[in-house]
Amino acid sequence: MSPESAATRSTDKIVHLNVGGTKFSSSLSTLTWVPDSFFTSLLSGRISSLKDEETGAIFIDRDPDAFRVILNWLRTKQVDLSRVPIALLKHEAMFYGLGPLVKRLSLCDELEESACGNVLYTAMIPAPRLNFDSQTAKNKATASQSSSSSSVPFSPKVHGHMKKGSGEMLRFDANRPMLRVRQIKAHHNMIAVAYSEYVCVYRLRESAGWNPIFTTPRVDAEIQLVAMHTKFGPQGSDKMLAVSLANGTILLWSMDDDNGTKKGSFVCDCPISRLFFVGSQLVALSRKGKVIIWHSVSQNWQVQDVMPISCYDTAGSSLILGCVNGEKYYIDMQKFPLRMKDNDLLVTELYKDPNGECITALSVYLTPKTNVCGNWIEIAYGTASGTVRLIVQHPETVGHGPQLFQTFTVHNSSIMTVALTTNYLISVCSEYNHVRTWAITRFRGMISTQPGSTSLASFKVLTLDVVGENHEREPICPGWK
Repeated sequence: MSPESAATRSTDKIVHLNVGGTKFSSSLSTLTWVPDSFFTSLLSGRISSLKDEETGAIFIDRDPDAFRVILNWLRTKQVDLSRVPIALLKHEAMFYGLGPLVKRLSLCDELEESACGNVLYTAMIPAPRLNFDSQTAKNKATASQSSSSSSVPFSPKVHGHMKKGSGEMLRFDANRPMLRVRQIKAHHNMIAVAYSEYVCVYRLRESAGWNPIFTTPRVDAEIQLVAMHTKFGPQGSDKMLAVSLANGTILLWSMDDDNGTKKGSFVCDCPISRLFFVGSQLVALSRKGKVIIWHSVSQNWQVQDVMPISCYDTAGSSLILGCVNGEKYYIDMQKFPLRMKDNDLLVTELYKDPNGECITALSVYLTPKTNVCGNWIEIAYGTASGTVRLIVQHPETVGHGPQLFQTFTVHNSSIMTVALTTNYLISVCSEYNHVRTWAITRFRGMISTQPGSTSLASFKVLTLDVVGENHEREPICPGWK
């Protein structure tokens, strides 16, 4: 037994309580681990106490049912809300001065009145009528786009702001596997709802609510990824929808207010791990190290192989790729299509980790361009060993590549997430979701002072709930966002 544990055991003792006529027993350390609480004041003698004459237990004239839940929280940090109303439990927690429990109950109280379990909404989109059985479904779906009656009949039910049980929203054949919603993507005033073999696109109009504008033809493999872009700027006003299928095919459509037109397709010989737009360019990435880009002006697909990709991030028109060998690649989307040559994507090797470790997380910060200087690129990245590095590239030294600014070695496990913002650097490692933050000082928008070696904050996220369906795709590194 260590001296510390022996000392703790010698100073700990059993405390007997009588709460509202019900007897409880607990240890001194359990009751007092929350600082500056009712129990620390009571058991230290700072406030007077009344004892039961028969048992000598300290009497507390409060609700025993609520105290039973609170005592269990002090022991396990778990809250059972099935027997005591949240309002009563929160009131009792405030009396006992248990700040962490009050904060947690306040969050639960807010969730009860917003979009968790019960949904606050203004309209509902019924399940579409899609043909999953007929071999002619593709022709029917295509023909129906030009007719006045869409293949996705829809009558928006606007109820104002009201709450409705989530069970009531599952009455429209949602139990059918083919009609299960796989993904929802939103951009501006449009949403794309992906099913197993179709994607339905809806647009929000102030006068009419959500209305269907396009339903894709039936595809020949399961839809796994969806990307949508609804604003192109000076190149045009097309709205774009892209999907990747389980067989590696990428399909792309342009949409207007009433219809959709297929723009192209590409067949990849490996699984697609990420699909997204950078400006007007569609980007598909595979962990195997393949980069596929479709450009809206040239209408061409460009492909290039790099090292196996473990993570990525975007900033402005820049795409940064992190690889398993420590390489970081840079693609400037603004160079298309003026400098395309021999199918070259202009993928530039930006920086290589000094130890050649796998890059598991990336975050790019692009400083605003001013009259004094151009964009200053700052990149924070994490590695498989837990190292966090910050590299910067001055506008005047673009041709020389970024320089190492600072290295942090406070984590002992692989970095899952890293974020570089205007004022902070944040990193999360895989060991108990350990989070560390550092403050950053800037001058005229550019980083000027190295973050101190001592972190601003350090804490652990004890519970993470998985949301959404886990598609059976090839596993990706933890740092792949």
